[in-house]
Amino acid sequence: MRRAGFTILEITLVLVVSATLMALAAPRFAALRDRSAVHAAMGELGSAFSAARQSAIARRAAVAVVFDTARGTVEVRTGGRSLFLRPLGSLYGIALAANRDSAVYDPRGLGYGVSNLTVTVSRGRMVDTLTMSRLGRVRW
Repeated sequence: MRRAGFTILEITLVLVVSATLMALAAPRFAALRDRSAVHAAMGELGSAFSAARQSAIARRAAVAVVFDTARGTVEVRTGGRSLFLRPLGSLYGIALAANRDSAVYDPRGLGYGVSNLTVTVSRGRMVDTLTMSRLGRVRW
């Protein structure tokens, strides 16, 4: 009389094949995670610039977007007070780099004192760049 079941050899073979497939798929999942984190951080960064511009027009006052690259934060300020602060580095695990420490929108919504600000967001092998022109237009 035989019992239904699997032999040790069959179980070992299935485990070896599944481990090989997982070893091939793991780097793809890591790249996907890095890409989605950078994409989400860039979306929030673009939203911060948009909110700063709209706030400058609505308040008829200068509004600044301030970067702290060491902590990975983006802050929108006006009149010496903070409108909001986003810790992108701790939220998404990204590194933030910029060629200036801030960008300012004047009451008309135009960039003030800026000549092509560049902000780079990176995580792992994924890198994306946001650029603000002299007129205050943002592209990424």
